[in-house]
Amino acid sequence: MPRKSPPITEAWRGLTFTRRALLVGGGQMVVGGALAARMAYISIVDNDRYVLESESNRVNLTLIPPRRGWIVDRGGKALANNRVSLRIDLIPDRLHNREMVLGQLRTLLRLDGDAMERINRDLKAASGFQPVAVAEDVAEADYASVLVRLPDLPGVAPQRGFARNYPTGAAVGHLIGYVGAPNAEEYQKAKDPLYITPGYKIGKDGLEKYFQEMLKGKPGARRVEVTARGRVVRDLDTQPDVQGKTVHLTIDADLQDYVARRMGRESGAAVVIDCRNGDILSFVSMPSFDPNSFSDGISNSEYAWLRADDHQPLINKATRGLYPPGSTLKPIAAVAAMEHGVDPGEKHTCIGGYRLGNRFFRCLGTHGTIDMPTAIEKSCNSYFYWLAHRLGYDAIAPTARLFGLGEEYQLAGSNQRYGTVPDSAWKMRRYDQKWTASDSLNAVIGQGYVLTNPLQLAVMTARLASGRALYPRLVNRPFDTKPLPFAAEHLAVARSGMDRVVNAAGTAVRSRLPLDGITMAGKTGTAQVRGLGTGNGKNGTWKFRDHGLFIGFAPVDNPRYATAVVIEHGMGGSRAAAPVAKDFMTFLFDREKAMEALDTFEAGWGGTIKERMDRDYAAWKSGASSDPDPEVPQ
Repeated sequence: MPRKSPPITEAWRGLTFTRRALLVGGGQMVVGGALAARMAYISIVDNDRYVLESESNRVNLTLIPPRRGWIVDRGGKALANNRVSLRIDLIPDRLHNREMVLGQLRTLLRLDGDAMERINRDLKAASGFQPVAVAEDVAEADYASVLVRLPDLPGVAPQRGFARNYPTGAAVGHLIGYVGAPNAEEYQKAKDPLYITPGYKIGKDGLEKYFQEMLKGKPGARRVEVTARGRVVRDLDTQPDVQGKTVHLTIDADLQDYVARRMGRESGAAVVIDCRNGDILSFVSMPSFDPNSFSDGISNSEYAWLRADDHQPLINKATRGLYPPGSTLKPIAAVAAMEHGVDPGEKHTCIGGYRLGNRFFRCLGTHGTIDMPTAIEKSCNSYFYWLAHRLGYDAIAPTARLFGLGEEYQLAGSNQRYGTVPDSAWKMRRYDQKWTASDSLNAVIGQGYVLTNPLQLAVMTARLASGRALYPRLVNRPFDTKPLPFAAEHLAVARSGMDRVVNAAGTAVRSRLPLDGITMAGKTGTAQVRGLGTGNGKNGTWKFRDHGLFIGFAPVDNPRYATAVVIEHGMGGSRAAAPVAKDFMTFLFDREKAMEALDTFEAGWGGTIKERMDRDYAAWKSGASSDPDPEVPQ
C-alpha cells in the first residue's frame, strides 16, 4: 500500500512559511546590501568622476582662439593685423533637427551649394561638441538675424572673434604669406585641441608660417552654463587669450605698396635693398594673390582662377623665378676683367659683332672703337665677347659669386631657387662635357647657362654700389658685411659706366629721375626666352617674348638704395623694367611726384590692384563652364 503523506498541521505550515520568509528576506538583504555598497561606492569613491560628468552636462567649456601677433614694417605700420570677425558655428551633439536648422541657416546667411556641401562634409567628420564652422565674417545684420532665432535653432553657436587682416592685400601676398585652418595632418602632428577649434588659423606660407611660434599666442577659455538642449543660461567664467608677439620687418610698407601697384598688369618682380646694411625695403612679386582670401577660406573657383592665370600669381618670382640676367651682368664682368689685369681704357672696335671661328656673335649695334665704361653705357656685346674670349669664363665666374649670384640666402620665410653661375667644372659635372669658347661668350652677356633670381640681382647691385658684402635681411639680424676683395677704382669704373647708362647716352636715358640733384645709375638687360619658335622675341605671343631687366642704385654719388626689376616677357629692360624702377626710386625721394605718376597709370589700367582683381575674377567666373578640380590647399 502507498505510504500516506503526513497531515498538514498548523505547526508545519508555520515552519514552512518561516523558512521561505528567511530565504526571501536573506535574498533581499543581499540585494539591498549590494545596492547600498554600490551607492556608497558611487557616492564616495566615484564621486569626483560623476560630479565632473554632471558638471560637463551643465557647463560648456570653449577654447577662445588667440589673436595672432602683428607683422609690422620698419616704422611700426601694420602689414598683417587682426580685425573683429563674426562667425556662426554648429555643435553636432546639440543639433537635434539637422535638416531644419541647416535649411534656416541657408536662408538666413544666403549660403550657396558649395558652402552647404562643405558644412555637411564637416558635420559627418565631426563628433561630440567639436564645433563646425558655418560662416565666417558674417555681416552684422545677418549675425543679428541668427541671434534672435537662437531658441528655434538648437545646436547653432554664434561667436565673436578675430580674423587675420592684410591692409594692403595682394601687395604683400608673397612677402607675408597667409594663414588657414589646420588640416588633419597638422592636427595629428600637433595633437593640440586648439587645432580643431573653429576660427583658429595657423601660418601656411611665407613669414606667417616661418614665425608661427612667435605669432600664435595663447588661447583663452569661456565657461558657460547650458540647458540640456545646449541653450546658454549664463556665463560662469572667462579667461582671456594672450595675443602673439609682434614681428618687426625691415620692409617699408608704403614703398612695398607703391612698387606692387606700379607693376601694374605686368608679370615680374622687384626688390629694393638699403645699401647701408642689406635691409630689404621692398619685396614684390606680381601678379599676386590676396592673402585675405586665403585667411577667410578661399573658394574652389577663386583658386582655380588663380591657377589658370598664365602670369602665375601663385609663384613668388622674387626668389622662385629664374631668369638669364642678360646685360645686367656686364658691370660684374667688367670688374672681373680689371681684377685680371685688363685696362679699362683699353679699346676694342665693335663691327656689329664678334667672330669666333666660323660663327659670328652679333651685337646690338655697331659701336665703333670703345673703352670699358662706354661698353657698359652702350651695352656692347662685342666688347664683352672680346673680354670673355680673352680671359675665359672661369676667370669671371668667381667674381659673379662674390657679388651674390648663385647663392641661397638665409632669408626668413623664403623658398628659393638659386640658379646657376656656370664654369668648366660645373659643365663637366652636369653634362660630362668640356667648356667651350662659345659658352664663355654666351655667359659673359648673361645668357647660356647663367640663371639668377631677382633677389640675387638686387644683392649684386647693392654690393657693387656699396663695395661691401651686404647680406639681405627681412628682420634685424646681424651679418658680417666686410668689404669686397676688389680694388675701389675697379668698382668705380663699373659704377661710372652704369651712371652713363641712365644719365648720358646709354640704354636707359628715358628713365632718368625727375629730381633735382639726385641721379640714378643703372643697367638694362634683355633675356631671351628659350624655344622662341618663330619671331624675334620682340612681338608675337606674350609667353614667347624676351624678358626685360633693370638693375640700379641711387643716389649715384652716395648710394643709399639698390634695386633689381624683372618684367617677364617685357621685350627689353629699357622698355619695360627701367621705367618701373624710375618711378619707385622717385617715390623714395619725392612721394608726391611719384604718386601723381602712379594715379595716371592706374586710371589707364582700370583701377587699383584690388579693383582689377575683383573685376577680372568676376569676368572669369562668369565665363567658367565647370570647376576644374583645382585641389585647393588645406
